[in-house]
Amino acid sequence: MGGCAYCDGRGSGLRQKGLLPPVAEQIASGKALYRNLRGAAKFIAYFQTFTNTYASVAKLRALYDEALAQPDVVGLSIGTRPDCVDDGILGLLEGYAGRSHVWVEYGLQSIHDRTLERMNRGHNAARFVEAVRRTAGRGLFICAHIILGLPGETRGDMLETAKAVAALPVDGIKVHSLLALRGTEVGRLFEEGQIELMTQEDYVSTVCDVLELLPPSVVVQRVTAEGYRDIYLGPGWAQNKLRVLNAIDREMEKRDTWQGKKAG
Repeated sequence: MGGCAYCDGRGSGLRQKGLLPPVAEQIASGKALYRNLRGAAKFIAYFQTFTNTYASVAKLRALYDEALAQPDVVGLSIGTRPDCVDDGILGLLEGYAGRSHVWVEYGLQSIHDRTLERMNRGHNAARFVEAVRRTAGRGLFICAHIILGLPGETRGDMLETAKAVAALPVDGIKVHSLLALRGTEVGRLFEEGQIELMTQEDYVSTVCDVLELLPPSVVVQRVTAEGYRDIYLGPGWAQNKLRVLNAIDREMEKRDTWQGKKAG
């Protein structure tokens, strides 16, 4: 169907180029890296790029089993779409939940159907709500992904998305700004001057608004992100993640506010 309007065909910037090695090999490489960098001892296998439930239950079971069989891997995090998880797959994941820490990450991006259609998401907000409700109560942790600064959305629209997520049985959230990447529809619109991207000031302020609306129990897993540098068009400020994180900290301190201050 052409893919999401903002997505590069390679998926996450963490994805290796070319044919991927077996899951066990990928995990061994990642474990070595993070043990050396941060002294990590236990790991969650993150099936991140693209839609990691888009296969038969048998194939998924083989992949997930391979990941969990690796030494010191204590859980899974499965990135997917709300329209690509049926009861058979949820049953499979539920079976792991009794012995492992399992996250299911659903890409929502916006609660507004007009935006989802414009971004060619291929699902509506109701599918997200349905997927969350079908996932809840199975011993699984649920994470929602949202994007701030999508074309045509006001700050009020973005906060409506945050409120909708806050009202659902969601355990975590990942937030980032819209990125313009060369070769994507959003990149084309940005280069042609048909859309504008958020300034750092607006983004930081909106993130803090979102945090105020989220229940304190929701784990904030991300508040900024970056894309492939070889095709990156903007916003320029988003490439310095530490600077953005520090700006969010300063804004929260300036407001004397905290996550959940305006929740519920």
